[in-house]
Amino acid sequence: METLVCEGLSKSYGSKLALNRIDLRLEEGRIVGLLGPNGSGKTTLIKLASRLLVPSEGRITICGEEPSEITKALISYLPDRNFLPDWMNSEELLQMYGDFFGDFDEVKALEMLNNLNIDMKMPIKKMSKGTRDKVQLILTMSRHAKLYLLDEPIAGVDPASRDYILNTIINNYDEEATVLISTHLISDVESVLDEAIFLKEGEIFLHKNSDELREETGKSIDEYFREVFRC
Repeated sequence: METLVCEGLSKSYGSKLALNRIDLRLEEGRIVGLLGPNGSGKTTLIKLASRLLVPSEGRITICGEEPSEITKALISYLPDRNFLPDWMNSEELLQMYGDFFGDFDEVKALEMLNNLNIDMKMPIKKMSKGTRDKVQLILTMSRHAKLYLLDEPIAGVDPASRDYILNTIINNYDEEATVLISTHLISDVESVLDEAIFLKEGEIFLHKNSDELREETGKSIDEYFREVFRC
């Protein structure tokens, strides 16, 4: 089943064209890298799928539905900035997510928080940026969603924690779901990617199976990305 479909999808901000007639189809059970330099349209595409933005032209659907209250229930979205109330602690956040999302697995979230030795009583505002990012990712991945949209999930996390976070992503999504990861840290995530999408100036430059891309280019995804987007 196709989880995310874009047909002629465009988004403009005034005279600036952020996405230009994107055609894209993502199947369930895949982890997909959304890769591109700053300003290439990655966050715009994620926000369109999340219904935070409305297309200027074209169409986007999630599991066959146009963005609506129905699709909001199908998507677990991790933005590229802090979004949790900073006065709340992890215990209160577990309660809040359980109240808001019927698909939230509190037992799974609690296990991951304990594995990282996160103080359940510490308010978000007193946490380091890396710890805050871990809490946000754990909450996001503890939902049983159809589409996970992760915008820079490891950007603020120390290298020692990245393996744990990537394992969290791999092991905590349903095989019938799709994970779309936007990131600049390609070398850190490429081992988990089934597919790679290169966005260049608001257009899809490439969308390929990761193994096929490495075989055809003789390079890692990170090496090929650096070649394509060399300044």
